[in-house]
Amino acid sequence: MINLTSKLKLYDISNTILERFVRLSQNDPSVNLNNTLGDLLDFANTHAVQGNCWHYYIAYFIASDVNAFSLAYERRDTIDGTLKQIAYDDCRNLMEIFNYNLSYIKPIADTDIYLAKFKSTLTQSAKPYANLIAEFCKNLEKCNSTQSFLDCVTDFYRVYGVGELGLNKAFRVVAKDSLPQKKITHHTSQLLPITSMDNKRLSDLVGYELQKQKVVQNTEAFLAGKKANNALLYGDMGTGKSSTIKALINEYYDKGLRVIEIYKHQFMFISDIISQISSRNYKYILYLDDLSFDDFEVEYKYFKAIIDGGLEVKPDNVLIYATSNRRHIIKENYSDGNDRSADDELHKSDTKNEKLSLVARFGLSVYYPSPDQQQFLNIVHELAKRAGITTDVEQLDKQALTWAMRNGAKSGRMAEQFVNTLLH
Repeated sequence: MINLTSKLKLYDISNTILERFVRLSQNDPSVNLNNTLGDLLDFANTHAVQGNCWHYYIAYFIASDVNAFSLAYERRDTIDGTLKQIAYDDCRNLMEIFNYNLSYIKPIADTDIYLAKFKSTLTQSAKPYANLIAEFCKNLEKCNSTQSFLDCVTDFYRVYGVGELGLNKAFRVVAKDSLPQKKITHHTSQLLPITSMDNKRLSDLVGYELQKQKVVQNTEAFLAGKKANNALLYGDMGTGKSSTIKALINEYYDKGLRVIEIYKHQFMFISDIISQISSRNYKYILYLDDLSFDDFEVEYKYFKAIIDGGLEVKPDNVLIYATSNRRHIIKENYSDGNDRSADDELHKSDTKNEKLSLVARFGLSVYYPSPDQQQFLNIVHELAKRAGITTDVEQLDKQALTWAMRNGAKSGRMAEQFVNTLLH
């Protein structure tokens, strides 16, 4: 196998399971056979593989390797000349690696049948791209020439992209210094995939149809390359603000939407994050959940410049969506409305305008109010129906209102929690 991998010019096998198999084929005594096989089987199990786990792994390797060729096809650039010929040669070798018979590696011969007919214990993988890779793997298995293999690979890159940013739905931000293994890069932060996510779609969210419609229209314009606004979803607790944004991830993942969750203390990384994603062929929402600032917090001043007002232009593939229980995000005092106050600050109205200017940076503001009693009961009825609960409506209403009174609020979250108790 070394003769195949050593010819790869674009694809990097270093620090991969593939590299360890290559070394096994060379009888390298430093590679532990059991650990290598165990890692491959563990990979296959967590990806819910049903079939040839070697084929699946190589398909995943191809889909994950970020290089000049894969990035160019993700961006749908025109590929000609030297890069095209190198990619053709690499795909010829990758096709041979994909079809390589692991029984040629003598220590593996006895277990080869298990690798070729693997059955995962998982019926559904937590990884959002597992089914995509499985379908990609099947398409590669049908290829009977280098050209058909190359076409299959480029088709995948065009539709789904490449690497973690292409395959995953959502990401969180970590400081690079906090990672045990740091890549050699000038970036100060790194995006890590969020693999365990709620699978709810917009249709699963009951009520607030007008609010959802406004957010959807803005998001669809963004995905279509049209002008779209940064959005602030504000209102009472438990009304579905965060759930709406989370549902967008599942709704538009296959249209190229990706979401990056950022916390207040990570604002310093936003410019660095934008530099990492600005050239990728996806649409990114920077998601700021439960955003608010107290009087003593000055981060909002930097945040204003990030949204709109700084010298650096936000790229067209980035929007900011925030949720908040506060209409104006920043805590306000009665004294803010007086031009003079007890603390002897002149022009208090200027202070108020400075605070209000933050929310003005959001071109779209969507209000999520608490439901009235009938709206609350309508949500309960729909959720109960979906859960298969057949309790008498009058009795159901009485129990739901009692539950809301005891828990202090009527909201979509309270309705869902109430219905969950009926399923115990």
